[in-house]
Amino acid sequence: MLKSLALLLFVSGIVACQPKSIHKTAVTSQPAAKPAVSTAIIPVDTAAIMKRKQIPVLCYHQVRDWRPTDSKSAKDDIVQIAAFKEHIKMLADQGYHSILPDQLYDYLTTGAPLPSKPIMFTFDDTDLDQFTVAAPELKKYNFKAVYFIMTVSIGRPHYMNKAQIKQLSDEGNVIGSHTWDHHPFPKLSGKDWEIQLDKPTKKLEEITGKPVKYFAYPFGLWNKESLPELHKRGFKGAFQLSTKRYSADPLMTIRRIIDSGHWNAKNLMGNINHDF
Repeated sequence: MLKSLALLLFVSGIVACQPKSIHKTAVTSQPAAKPAVSTAIIPVDTAAIMKRKQIPVLCYHQVRDWRPTDSKSAKDDIVQIAAFKEHIKMLADQGYHSILPDQLYDYLTTGAPLPSKPIMFTFDDTDLDQFTVAAPELKKYNFKAVYFIMTVSIGRPHYMNKAQIKQLSDEGNVIGSHTWDHHPFPKLSGKDWEIQLDKPTKKLEEITGKPVKYFAYPFGLWNKESLPELHKRGFKGAFQLSTKRYSADPLMTIRRIIDSGHWNAKNLMGNINHDF
């Protein structure tokens, strides 16, 4: 089983490089050749990752006051401004420290230490209120966040533009990919990978001047058959919502919970403690 899993991870690309061993030969007529560029592989220890305590990851969409036209279900994804401020202050008062995806990746893959009471803030869909309302509130408490950008919306009314996305990146936040137009990941095939992954990644890298290494699934939906497409493109991790992680590929099925618009600070804390 372990050998099969290691082979699967080798093919998928959940790997880190190490130098190949150099075999000694008895060549005497010519100087020894320089070692070739390393291509050896170390598979990720998925069993170890699954045993490590999960870190709370919160997901947000819109941070604005409710409108009469908002349905009850829509309000789950809309945290009102006063409530958002209450939630963030509560987490700061409770001693939480925000972390970013590279820190989480290092913790999961190597057991690298994290600050006390780590938590990750993530935002999906590029909504303008994430820049105008959420980011300044997080900044008050020295919290950083991850912004998963749906590139079709960049520069449209009520969405962030390129300059705002770059500013978030320059201020120490992380910009991740959320496809081009929020197409469900399990339905992607053929040319979709170029449209929904390759082109958005290139665009975000051009905007920020930094590599894009993390992905969030639209609607939180994923399928194990398509996970190799993320590995082929060099993504280090991908974020779903609250469904069970895939034990054979936990880095591509990192769990999050939505901070519901129906919750107060006490509800949020209770759900963090329950789910993580």
